[in-house]
Amino acid sequence: MTVTAQMVKELRDSTGAGMMDAKKALVETNGDMEAAVDWLRTKGLAKAAKKAGRLAAEGLVGVAVSGGRGVAVELNSETDFVARNADFQRLVHDITRAATRCSDLDGLKKADLNGQPVDIVIGEAISTIGENLSLRRMASVEGDHVAAYVHNAAADGMGRIGVLVAVKGTDNGIAKQIAMHIAAFSPLSLSEADLDASVVERERNVQITKAREDNAASAKPKPDAVIEKMIAGRMAKYFEEVTLLGQKFAMNSEITVGQAAKDAGLEVVAFVRMAVGEGIEREVEDFAAEVAKMVQG
Repeated sequence: MTVTAQMVKELRDSTGAGMMDAKKALVETNGDMEAAVDWLRTKGLAKAAKKAGRLAAEGLVGVAVSGGRGVAVELNSETDFVARNADFQRLVHDITRAATRCSDLDGLKKADLNGQPVDIVIGEAISTIGENLSLRRMASVEGDHVAAYVHNAAADGMGRIGVLVAVKGTDNGIAKQIAMHIAAFSPLSLSEADLDASVVERERNVQITKAREDNAASAKPKPDAVIEKMIAGRMAKYFEEVTLLGQKFAMNSEITVGQAAKDAGLEVVAFVRMAVGEGIEREVEDFAAEVAKMVQG
């Protein structure tokens, strides 16, 4: 029986085995899909299929800069132990370098890495490392200069938090300082204009409700015009706290990040802050429930 590329793909998708292993399994079993799965299992090559349902929320963020462009990628694993594994770190390094040639995540997954697409390399790594792995995100920035910073570095260019800062102008070292600031203070956006409109509206509704309730409970209620100014003041304070250019600079709290960049003759045009596992919902289970589950089998 002729083994087709579609058959190989289907077997790879269902087992997580490597492409050549999947093809060999189908050849050995004369194209019988179920028998091919069993063949892979007997060879220990279908391990990835057992792992695929597990939550991958640990891992590393890798950053790299090439010319005036910087990239950040997040490769997740199930445990922090694997994130400290040299093979996993080498994989993060290689994928991050490949990302410097790509424009988005889909392109990165298809990009060549040592003769194979990145997604296939990851699939084979799942079998080798023994945990579910997931290439979750990629982001990039461009400017006259890009500075990169890794917090809690596990190896060169990778760690728990990766930051990129793109600036316009000639950098004198302040871009790296701004990157360190971003790692610590986690701004939501570059400026007020870049904030998500729904986030701004939600905050405004909170401040409106709070101001009106405070006023209603006051022994001397204030006029509506005063309340409106109070709300505007609170929103201005909010923008200072959540936008990079409005935040007080970590290296000099007397000025904002925007002012620090301006004083250095630079303009911050973009940034990326990527932290491992952010936004992934983890299932929380108490110890008693975990023991009960183990007893029940």
